[in-house]
Amino acid sequence: MTSSAKRLIMGAVIGLFLVALTFLMIRTGTYGLTLFVALPVAVGAFGSWVTKPKTAAKAVIAGTVANLIASLAFLAAGFEGIICIAMALPLALPLGALGGWLAYASTSKRTLASGTAMLALLPLSFGTVGFDIIAKPDVFQVHSSIEIAAPPERVWEHVVTFSELPPPDEWYFKTGVAYPMRARIEGTGPGAVRYCEFSTGPFVEPIQVWDEPRLLRFAVTRNPAPMNEWSPYANVMPRHLHGYLISKQGQFLLTPLPNGHTLLEGTTWYQHGLWPETYWTIWSQAIIHRIHMRVLNHIKNLSESDG
Repeated sequence: MTSSAKRLIMGAVIGLFLVALTFLMIRTGTYGLTLFVALPVAVGAFGSWVTKPKTAAKAVIAGTVANLIASLAFLAAGFEGIICIAMALPLALPLGALGGWLAYASTSKRTLASGTAMLALLPLSFGTVGFDIIAKPDVFQVHSSIEIAAPPERVWEHVVTFSELPPPDEWYFKTGVAYPMRARIEGTGPGAVRYCEFSTGPFVEPIQVWDEPRLLRFAVTRNPAPMNEWSPYANVMPRHLHGYLISKQGQFLLTPLPNGHTLLEGTTWYQHGLWPETYWTIWSQAIIHRIHMRVLNHIKNLSESDG
């Protein structure tokens, strides 16, 4: 196969990836394997194909740099913010390096198998599109707990509703990640509606179980954006900030301890429509746990100061 023919095939593969990405973002809004896996590999391959590196190491560098440039282009075009790009880079850069190596190997006369591997990207593009269209996100759980030097009856009052929290000192909340500010409730018992107000808007939480002072369980019927993006532009709101990190249900469980204290446990059940799920769950679990602890520590301070 001539060099020009190989580049023509590569161009076709990359074009298919970009068409697939455009289709997903405009028609379905899905954020999945095409965007976070297939596209970084294709961009890395394109960078290696264009620069024609002489060694595998230089091809890997070319693929990595190509993805870094593409990420900066997303930022410059206003498609994404700084924080989301920073979270995606640990996934995109190694995949870009892989794409760079595949492009280099496909032009090497030393192995025909590597060229076959490069051509395998063609059906991969269709496979990732199909997966992203039909995939349904799993439900994940985050559980956090704290011991409070107060009886459950006193803690319960501050679980149901709590006063204004002080501004956050934690660096991760200062990056734009949404954080809880206060909670209020309308009514009592099952059917009451609790509003947990975050920096980006309120969670609306109809009460399902009101077992005072042991268990408060609620559904979540409205989710605000999970963060405010940093960007050179005034207001960047990519689609994945709406409908891709969704709290489905939550609860507070209060358990009396022998020393007169209370074990307060907070649990959230949620979904996120981002793939690969294993990678993005690392971020979502860490963020939700820190949100839990901000609320639990505030309830602890209120309950213990009452005593």
